Amino acid sequence: MPATVILGAQWGDEGKGKAIDQLAAKSTWAVRFQGGNNAGHTVVYGDTTLKLHQIPSGVSSLHCSMVLGDGMVIDPWVLEEELDRWHELSGERPEGKRLFISERASVILPFHRLYDSADKVVGTTGRGIGPAYRDRIERVGIRFADIANVVDDVEYLQNTSKRMNGQLESVGVDSRIEWEKLQNDLKWILERYSKSIKPTGLMVDFALRNGEDVLLEGAQGAMLDIDQGTYPYVTSSVTCRANATHGAGVHPGHVEQCFGITKAYTTRVGNGPFPSELSLEKGAGMHMAKIGNEFGTTTGRPRRTGWLDIVALKESNRLNGYTGLVLTKLDVLGGLDEIKICIGYEIEGKLLQMMPTTSIELAKCKPIYETHPGFEAMTESEWIVMANKSRVENTGFGALTKDMLNYIRRIEKLAGVPIVSIGVGPDREASIASINGPFDLPENKEMF
Repeated sequence: MPATVILGAQWGDEGKGKAIDQLAAKSTWAVRFQGGNNAGHTVVYGDTTLKLHQIPSGVSSLHCSMVLGDGMVIDPWVLEEELDRWHELSGERPEGKRLFISERASVILPFHRLYDSADKVVGTTGRGIGPAYRDRIERVGIRFADIANVVDDVEYLQNTSKRMNGQLESVGVDSRIEWEKLQNDLKWILERYSKSIKPTGLMVDFALRNGEDVLLEGAQGAMLDIDQGTYPYVTSSVTCRANATHGAGVHPGHVEQCFGITKAYTTRVGNGPFPSELSLEKGAGMHMAKIGNEFGTTTGRPRRTGWLDIVALKESNRLNGYTGLVLTKLDVLGGLDEIKICIGYEIEGKLLQMMPTTSIELAKCKPIYETHPGFEAMTESEWIVMANKSRVENTGFGALTKDMLNYIRRIEKLAGVPIVSIGVGPDREASIASINGPFDLPENKEMF
């Protein structure tokens, strides 16, 4: 069976966790292929809110095995905290049983977090992601497969700590790494995760060849891609479809479907250009932030808000070739008198329908909007009733009001990609799927 890719189609925080959770109901494997604990996926089941940072969102489907893939950088201490929270919630310890860590994944160490804390420009999460990827590119980083070979090599540990301390000093960080502490950290990692560290690329390849369904889960969003995003205000890994199989350790021929997750509006965390940005102090921007609870899952930082940017969405589709879009947070727009869509940019008197390459140019772009009628606000329970009605009566998007449906169809036409699911609230049930589409699925009966 082919693999399915789920990606963020904007600047991250689009609601990928919920979509991945839904598709995990029919998947036997869920694989994170890049990033680290700078990502945050939230899944809501009634009164239970599950916040994930490194564990794949398929964790709640108890039949689904999970992989922290080759392309990831993993913080073992944060992972332990996450696994402990999952154990408290579910009673399960999945490590080494259905949760596996790629032996090729890189280890985030205290040094990486300390070095990252010196950033004052990009607006990183400070989790050590960029420095860990930098060490990988410089071929001095430690992978999980390497720990057993270096943990008792005193000369290696002394040289490594010396290199780390020199770099910390160069960026004005006072803390230092002692080689004995580095050794103890590596011993703990090896002891804690030895049963989980596996050649996961081979495992995923075998599963695909055996006819199993594999979900490849991205973090962040396409516009944060290190190569194709709004550089330098990007993350430190390739977030796009091209890296999905590579970061999982299998070939790209396995992929048949690729779903992009986009909000019904746009948000961005951290620094960087954002043409359709609105004020968080008043009007529609404040409405989106308040109603949408726009705060980062990982950092708690307030997200900048703005109207849906079709230029960025088309750029995202160019890079990823989406077979379908999942539109999230349509409910957040309820109560606005009018809704706008950014359909182009104006820069120094010129009209653009594509994103410029540099962030300096993008920051100069002014949005060109088209305006659509708004629709009434509804309570969370009313949205769930609408979603359940669409499933029971098999009406799909027919459950939406005329103005909602017109907005959806316009996005499809402008983006050139069909919308296959619409999120109308944080709860797992608050989704409306297209009839007989990929998200028109039976409820997962193996939820924890």
